Amino acid sequence: MRAKKTLGLGMMLGGLALLGGCSSEIGRVPLLDTDVSCLRKQMKGPMFLSFPLAANTCQRMSNHNLVLGEKNAHPLPLNLKDAPDLQKQADEYGYSYTK
Repeated sequence: MRAKKTLGLGMMLGGLALLGGCSSEIGRVPLLDTDVSCLRKQMKGPMFLSFPLAANTCQRMSNHNLVLGEKNAHPLPLNLKDAPDLQKQADEYGYSYTK
């Protein structure tokens, strides 16, 4: 019984480690990335994404990015507080954001 719990805990921790990886290609890291940090990571990473592609990768949805409830989901405004350069690009490309 104890071995099953240990194995389950090990698998869970391994999965969390994979989710928290450093690769910019995975997009937003759950619970760690802010909108600004995600955008900057996407735009400077090995792929050098444009602002619209980075924003589409980083933008959160109203259904918490779950498959369930996808039909009525809408994109939430990007939180670009203290990032005037990103605010300018959001204005340029028509993305909604909060200051």
